[in-house]
Amino acid sequence: MPESAPAGSKPSSSVKLVLLGEAAVGKSSLVLRFVNNDFQENKEPTIGAAFLTQKCSLPTRMIKFEIWDTAGQERFASLAPMYYRNAQAALVVYDLTKPASLVKAKHWVAELQRQASPGIVIALVGNKLDLTDSGAGGQENEDDATDAENNGAPGPDAEGDEEVENND
Repeated sequence: MPESAPAGSKPSSSVKLVLLGEAAVGKSSLVLRFVNNDFQENKEPTIGAAFLTQKCSLPTRMIKFEIWDTAGQERFASLAPMYYRNAQAALVVYDLTKPASLVKAKHWVAELQRQASPGIVIALVGNKLDLTDSGAGGQENEDDATDAENNGAPGPDAEGDEEVENND
């Protein structure tokens, strides 16, 4: 949704982004690193959802991300459609050290493909790479991520404690 820009400034757009995944896969850690460049080793679980914003300056425009960080506990799963409704993008996060979290992540991808806005961009993110035995995700996780990519969800691996560059 383009917003009007003052003369001489870049046009801006808002992007609604939702994070989904099981509890303790690192959704909040990824968001806090992106928004505040902060990493907390022991993060309290999200209750319901958290809302954060971050602006990113591109060469031709300013993007304002409106980020919904959802709780991963099963008791909050019924609230998810309220958060992903009208979202333009979704990060479905799983823990590379817990294969069961990838199974749940695949269910989230399928739900988004069925029920979210047409054209939503879905990315499958393997998190906690730094905690895996090999430090590189292992072959099993790479195969699973490739399967997910073949089903329409790109799958980068991430570490919440890695710095990311963003522009305020």
